[in-house]
Amino acid sequence: MLKKLNILFVSHGLDIKKIFNSLRGTVPYFKNLSKFRKQLADVNSPFTIKSLYPCLDDRYDSAGSLPLHYFHLDRYVASRIFVNNPHLHVDIGSRIDGFIAHLSVFRDVEVLDIREMNSEIPNVRYKQADLTSSDFPLADYCDSVSSLHAIEHFGLGRYGDPLDAEGHLKAIRNFHRMLKPGGRLYFAVPIGPLRIEYDAHRVFSVRYLLDIFSGMFELEKFSYISDDNRIFTDVELTQDKIANNLGCTYGCGIFELRKIRDGV
Repeated sequence: MLKKLNILFVSHGLDIKKIFNSLRGTVPYFKNLSKFRKQLADVNSPFTIKSLYPCLDDRYDSAGSLPLHYFHLDRYVASRIFVNNPHLHVDIGSRIDGFIAHLSVFRDVEVLDIREMNSEIPNVRYKQADLTSSDFPLADYCDSVSSLHAIEHFGLGRYGDPLDAEGHLKAIRNFHRMLKPGGRLYFAVPIGPLRIEYDAHRVFSVRYLLDIFSGMFELEKFSYISDDNRIFTDVELTQDKIANNLGCTYGCGIFELRKIRDGV
């Protein structure tokens, strides 16, 4: 109940945890401010405090906190693309400030997204595109595609996209269409019991995803990030693991797939 209440407040711009920790940090802030001013005077420092910029909750963060899923996901898939070294890699909807930043260090990447992007980034070419379009033009376009933590949003309207209950299915078909035969798809979405948490995202069961991929892709590698944000790479998918979604309620499944000739 408290978690759901916090989600409601965060969606309205109020982070209860941050507010609480900021209040906790107020007294230490002013104590330290007074002590530090005295130290500056004692050592005759050339620095002076010209303005106040309180960072009240930082003292309660853990060192090097890792955003749920993204840190492990972005670096792992970037490492796989580095190893496989495709001729032309295209990304759909992944994090610019994480995954794309990693890729652009060592290779060119083309980014497709329904949203505008005004920043110019070395080694990144951007095109605005709707991957749920029924007349998507790029057939047999590239030998490598990634879409990380993206299609769970397609068709929910969260990012100003048209409502489409099958937006995720249309996107996967277009991923297949874009790839040349034998091309690889690096695909990651939330995994757990099949559901929608509107309008944030879908959560996919592993069985549902494997059924969708059947006839279009063959699975080469499967990895996942658990509910407690640990990554497990190159995992064998047994029937028990598939049935219980590897014990995840809101984990992240990472699929490395290869396009087969048959398909939609």
